This record gives sequence, C-alpha cells and structure tokens, in this order.
Amino acid sequence: MTLSIATTFVPGSLPAKLEAIAAAGFTAVELHEPDFTGYEGSAEDLHRIASDLGLRIALLKSFHDLEGAPTEARAQVFDRLERKLDLMARMGAETLLLGTATSTEYSEDSARIAADLAEAAERAAAHELRLACLALPWARHVTTEMQAFELVQQVDHPALGLALNSFFSLADGSKPARLRDIPGEKIFHVQLSDAPAIDGDIRHLKRHFSLLPGQGRLNLAGFVRVLARSGYRGPWSLARVNEGDPASASLATDGFRALVNLLNDVSATEPDLDFGIDRLPERVHATGWEFIEFAADDVSGAQLTKLLETLSFRMERRHVSKSVELWRQGAVNIVVNTDREGFAREAFLEHGPSVCDMGMRVKDAAQTVARAAALGTPEFRQPVGTGELQIPAIRGIGANVVHFIDQQSNLHRVWDIEFEPVAKAEATQPAGIRRIDHVAQTMRYDEMQHWLLYYISTFEMKKSPTVNVADPSGVVRSQAIETPEGEIRLNLNGAEGQQTLAGSFLKGADGAGVQHIALLTDDIFETSALLEAAGFPRLAISPNYHDDLHGSFGLEDALIDRLRAGNILYDRDGKGEYFQIYSQPIFNGFFFEIVQRRGGYQGYGARNAAIRLAAQAQHLQHVAEEMA
Repeated sequence: MTLSIATTFVPGSLPAKLEAIAAAGFTAVELHEPDFTGYEGSAEDLHRIASDLGLRIALLKSFHDLEGAPTEARAQVFDRLERKLDLMARMGAETLLLGTATSTEYSEDSARIAADLAEAAERAAAHELRLACLALPWARHVTTEMQAFELVQQVDHPALGLALNSFFSLADGSKPARLRDIPGEKIFHVQLSDAPAIDGDIRHLKRHFSLLPGQGRLNLAGFVRVLARSGYRGPWSLARVNEGDPASASLATDGFRALVNLLNDVSATEPDLDFGIDRLPERVHATGWEFIEFAADDVSGAQLTKLLETLSFRMERRHVSKSVELWRQGAVNIVVNTDREGFAREAFLEHGPSVCDMGMRVKDAAQTVARAAALGTPEFRQPVGTGELQIPAIRGIGANVVHFIDQQSNLHRVWDIEFEPVAKAEATQPAGIRRIDHVAQTMRYDEMQHWLLYYISTFEMKKSPTVNVADPSGVVRSQAIETPEGEIRLNLNGAEGQQTLAGSFLKGADGAGVQHIALLTDDIFETSALLEAAGFPRLAISPNYHDDLHGSFGLEDALIDRLRAGNILYDRDGKGEYFQIYSQPIFNGFFFEIVQRRGGYQGYGARNAAIRLAAQAQHLQHVAEEMA
C-alpha cells in the first residue's frame, strides 16, 4: 500500500520538500506542477532524486480543460497533453490528474466528451501512463464522481480511471456508501482531506477549510472503508487544497500521523483490510493527571509557592537529591523544580518560569509511548540518578514533556521512591480542591491543528467545535478536547498576533505552553471563603458583569450578591451550572482557575471568557501603572 502526500504541504525547494516527505515516512508524492516549474533541475534529475529517497511520483497534478474543447482549440489541447505525457515519462511520474473541464466555452455533449477522453487514454497508454479523472464540483459538465465514473465506464480503457477526493465527495453531507458500486480497479488515485461541518459553497470550503484527516468532521473512515472493500489498492494520498494557510515544515509529519492513524482505525474495525502498515498499539485511555511540574528559579519559585499557599496547598515532599518540591491538595500534585541542572533548568532558561512537564495516569505507560512514537512523536529521555525512575515520556507542546504513570510497575510509587516527607509544624486547612478539572494550553493558531491531531491520534479523546473568544485586542480560537469520562480535559487556545493576552503570553514565554490550570471543587462558595481567609489574590471582575446575570439567567438577587462578593463567574447550560474563580496572573500571564460543575455541565464557561480576558487586561494595566 502506498502512502502519498502533495508537495504543496512542505515549504522550501523541491528537493527539500522530497527529503522532508521521505523523512516523515511517505513512499510517494503528488507533484504539484508549479513545484517542478520552479525547480532548476531537469525532469531526469527529479526522477533520480525521488528514486534515491525511495519515493514514487504517483501523480502529477493537474491537467485541466481537455474534454469537450472547441474544434479550433482541440489540436492545441492534445498537443499540451502530449507534452505533459512526455514530461511525466522523463520524471518517472505514473498518473496524470485530469480535472474535469470548467471553461464555459467547452461542449456539454456527452459523446464528444467521451471521445476526447478515449483519445487521451490512448495517448497516455502509448507512454505507458495513466489518466485519473477528478470530477470538480464547479466544472462545466462533469461535476460528480458518479458522472465521471459513467464516462470511465463508457470509454472502458485500461489507462483511464477515477481520482476521488474525500473533500469533494463528503463536504456537502453526502454519504460514502453511495460509492460502493465503483469497482476498485477503476479507481486510480484517492485523495484524503477533512473539513469542519459547515454549510457553504464547496469551492469556498476547499480554499479555506480543508484539514488533515481527524481534524475535521467528515466521515473519512467510512470513505476509506467503502473504497477498500471495493478492491481499491492504489495510493492513499493527502491532497493539500487549503489555500489560506502557508505550507509548514511540520505538515509532512502531521500528515503521516493523520494518515496512518486513519488507516489503522479502519483496519482495527475491518481485520480483512490490509493497508500494508504495522498495526499500532491501541489508542491510550488516560485516567487523570498525576502531576503538573513547573520550571522556575529561586525568585519565581518563591512567587509560585506563595500563590500555592494561598490556594491552601501544602508542601508534602522534597526530592531526595534535587531542589524539587511536591505541593499537594486533594488529588492535585504540583511539582516546583528550581534545580540548577537537568531538563527543567533548560526549559526555564529558554522559556522562563513555566509548566515544563505534565504527568498522565494511563493503563500502560510503555504502550502509550509506543503508539505516540509510531505516529511520529519524539520520545523523551534524560539521565536519572541513583534510585530514580526512568518514567516513559514523550515531547509535548512547546517545551513541555509528558510523562506517563501506570500501575503495572513502580511508576505510581514515584513520590515514595524519589521524594522524602516534609515535617510540618501545623496542618494546612484544605480549601476543598479535589482534582484538576482542565488544563489550557496556548499556542499560535497555526500550531493548534498540529496539537489537536497529536492528542486525538494518541489518546481516546473527543473534540468539541472551535469557539472564537473575544479578546480586548483581537480574537482567540479555542477548542476543547477530553477523554470519554472527562478524566482529562484540555483547552487548546490559538492566538493570532501578539496583541491579544494569549499572544503576549506566547511572546513572554517564548513558545507554546500551559497558560492556566483549572482546579475542581464541590462547593465554590465554601472554597471561596477559605481562599479569602488564606489571602488568595483573586481576579477582580467588573460589577457590570454581575448586574447582567439577572437578565441573562434570572438568578435570584441573593445568589448574585454571593457571586459578586467572591468575584465568581457563572454559566448555565440546560440544568447544568458552572462557577469560576480566577487568580491574578503571574509569570507574564499564567493563572489558576477554581471551578465547580453542577447538574452535568460539560462546557468551560465560554460566554465568560471575554469577561475574564477584559479583567486580566485591566489588572495588567493597573500593575503597569503602579510600576511606572
């Protein structure tokens, strides 16, 4: 089975593109012709480079406006085709993508169209090449794959077949089952791309909303399953059609991860379908957060631990040989690492005080890393001292590392093995915080889909639709993902520009990272009172917000007064309710959130995000004025 990707996915010169594609794991490419016309070498040079890298040029794209050409233009059209076929033979390309004609001057006569396709197939066969006809939804006459299939059947030539694009087949809501009667041998090439569930003209969607498999909401698994059952054995290819985003160096590795993940998911439900790829370890079920680790120096570490004390955390353990402390409340473990050596120190020097490591509880840590590594995620290792555990880990977002803790080994005993208890003169009164509710990671918007794919391909996670959050200086796009039972919840926030608070956090942190951690309580008002007694520096919310709650939700005055007194935000969805308290930001924008969920509320208080952002902007302005 051939795994292919379009050269437009990768930036750089054509040889650099091919090197990146081969390094990602692909065995074939779709060559976008402008990539070749801008290349200084010959077709033969390209053939040699691709062959040396173990790549086939599975498809040259695209040739347009062939069938139904006006009589006076027909000779010129076929002369163009001959030149293209000769070029393909010299560069070692196998199939020419033939997009159906879009010109309004072209004939709609089916017999004439079929005759032109038959002659084109004869000419391709003479060069020992093939033509794959792709029905363009905006074409003059042939706009659907079923119309194109009728023509292929009518011509009945071994050098003429179909190219199918999942975007064109599914974006309008059509079901993949309608393709089941197309014989696999008549399909020469399959292009896979995803899209959000959005109404609109398909050409507009093509230009602006095409995504990698798994990033959107199209039924790509059903599409692949139907075609594989029909006997299709040709290339499975990623066709970049999103014209709005620039090519990225990470798209080749992202694409390989997305494609392998998709084919593996299909083969897991259809054991008889063989895609020629190694079966991945099962997708990981994460059962909770084991720890969050901060990299800091002595000054920022003291600032963080002071904030933790006002949250009623207590320092319970200290590392046996390093300057590392464990702060705990309920099931929440916060690690403060001020050691002057090791990965945390490197993370601090590069990014400043920040979250550098997260620990997830999983069923099998080794299996987790094996799946992530098979999908192209780098493993992480660092030297360990005597008596320390080598905990399986992978590279995460930005400078982060993600470690995995399971019950099958001593990993779950890390706090007993590597840490010593700290004697306390007096007990700390807990504030009712039970566990981590969710973690918010901020990144540039162009990285957001990369990390979405990373999470949903590695772990059992479902994604919610993207939400646009109004920042005082722009828009932040937020997407929530979570495990089936909500044990792990993540908010991915994509910032565009540096004027937003999220953008300024990225600038200050020098890269993507964790911007806030939400802590769950069962009684927000009791926790609020305990935090007040502990001196918790909470974020002040505009009184206009609480004045509006009566009109928005019809809340009783007594409840609104309690919310106002505690600077508590409120949201409701059906019978579910959500309460939020925020800390003042530290570390150039990092903050804690305390939340309570009632009645099965599953959201994240999206309607309050703009209020929180405005309050944070106001707070930072006051701080700047005081320092001036």
